[in-house]
Amino acid sequence: MTTPLWQETILAQYANSPTITALIESFSNSIDPTADINNFYSTLWNIDTCNDAGLENWGRIVNVSRYIQVTQTQVNFGFNEAFTTATANTGAQPFNQAPMYSGALATTTFRLATDAYRKLIMVKAMANITNCTAASLNSLLLYLFAGEGRAYVQDTGDMTMRFVFEFTLSAVELGIMLTSGAIPRPAGVQAIIMQVDTAHTFGFAEAGGQPFGQGTLFNSSGIQYVS
Repeated sequence: MTTPLWQETILAQYANSPTITALIESFSNSIDPTADINNFYSTLWNIDTCNDAGLENWGRIVNVSRYIQVTQTQVNFGFNEAFTTATANTGAQPFNQAPMYSGALATTTFRLATDAYRKLIMVKAMANITNCTAASLNSLLLYLFAGEGRAYVQDTGDMTMRFVFEFTLSAVELGIMLTSGAIPRPAGVQAIIMQVDTAHTFGFAEAGGQPFGQGTLFNSSGIQYVS
């Protein structure tokens, strides 16, 4: 007959005590730790299902903060040619649509939502083991920006590289790219963020650009340097 596991936890001098052994046997029969173990795994350890407490723990493990620095979007009155593509939330605006420029906006600290932080943790985990080749970095971008548009890296030579986005990044996404510390790059290489709206930018057809009279020239507003 197999000896119950609970008997192995009793000190030798108490092993033959009928009261102590009866109490421990009763506890063992009444408490099944399986449910607690499963609950611990799903709420604290499984990255796909864990709650905020579990995410904070994973954040410490992979070394990425839930709080990132986000620069507020600034919309001001100005001439149309001052920006590649003006929308209701970006670029120079006409009369009675936006105030005059009054200086740079302060950078604010933003707390990522649960799902966004979960994705950032996975990105940082990938970054921790990447070899920083173009293929690896492209896989990371594909995961982080799935379904948003084309995103890829370019080796621009002279110890520089470029993260190219053929869509507009949100303030949070740009904060992740610029200040989160989760996006890797080879040692000693300067990284540049380039956002280009190919649907409205003049350029060659093979690059997705528009012909004469249907697109504007790309300008430096779409370039930012990773600190």
